[in-house]
Amino acid sequence: MQRLTVRQLARSDNFARAILLGMLCLAPVSMAKAADTVKVTPLGSHDGEFCGRDRALVFEDPNGTRVLYDVGQTVAGVGDKRLGEIDLVLVSHMHGDHVGDRHVKAANAGTCAQPAVSESALPETLSVKIAVARKARIITGSEMPKFFSAKLKSAGGNAEDAVLVRFGGSVTEKGITFTTVPATHSNGIAPGMIGGSLGESMEAAGVTAYAGPPTGYVMTFSNGLVVYLSGDTGITAEQKTTVAAHYKPQLVVMNIGDTYTTGPKEAAYVINELIQPGSVIASHANEAATENGLVRAGSKTQSFIEHSNVPVHLPLSGRTMSFDKTGKCVDGCQKQ
Repeated sequence: MQRLTVRQLARSDNFARAILLGMLCLAPVSMAKAADTVKVTPLGSHDGEFCGRDRALVFEDPNGTRVLYDVGQTVAGVGDKRLGEIDLVLVSHMHGDHVGDRHVKAANAGTCAQPAVSESALPETLSVKIAVARKARIITGSEMPKFFSAKLKSAGGNAEDAVLVRFGGSVTEKGITFTTVPATHSNGIAPGMIGGSLGESMEAAGVTAYAGPPTGYVMTFSNGLVVYLSGDTGITAEQKTTVAAHYKPQLVVMNIGDTYTTGPKEAAYVINELIQPGSVIASHANEAATENGLVRAGSKTQSFIEHSNVPVHLPLSGRTMSFDKTGKCVDGCQKQ
């Protein structure tokens, strides 16, 4: 066995102390950096993929507040362990693929293009069920809060947990400021969400209930990051005059699926010419956008990436991304 001299031992001890001191000095910096980011976790239908029905995103503020946006149909009910703690729920509009009229029974059911959304969540909706189970508040604009207030009460929750924020105003909940911004789309409440004889009569007449105009959202997090959630929308003047000029978001979640919302080229125009954020998360592609976590050639998602002038991040299910206050992804994002 090698014997060390006294001088060598002293040197080795000094070296070890220097390493330890360096680690202690660096640790607060790394911890501070991690603590100052907003985490975004997609809850899609298939692990590690961006699939046809994927909508749901969980945002986590540096202070720990967790926000579920457009739960959709790919969360496996209130017992889905991926949800964790949820403090606030956002719903852009009342269509079933956003508010949650039905959902998958378990992750990876069906195919990425056609997930098996076999479980009904009506008449309450999955948004309401999760809010009641997690004791979360639902933030919406237009005429939606009155609907959610009644649903929360009937499901055993607190009717006052339906929070209103209309265009031009804002509310601050648990350190995050929210406002609604215009979206160009439709926003009917399906008969199945009404239930009973009234719902049956509506179904027979082929009508939906009025819920006011659909919305997008702007969220301002405690670290200063401003995020625009487009919701289902076409190109609007407000994306330039209100979203970009006034709120100045650094990160955008942009729906790109075409037909029901902006197509990939139109969405890229919004990003490049109207808002010009630091980066963008693609959403609502209505296709199996990836295979083995990589964007599929010839997909609408690939087209959006090619036409965008800013970094595009894919919401791969279960993969958490972290963004600093400038909208730059500092961890968990896959280069395209």
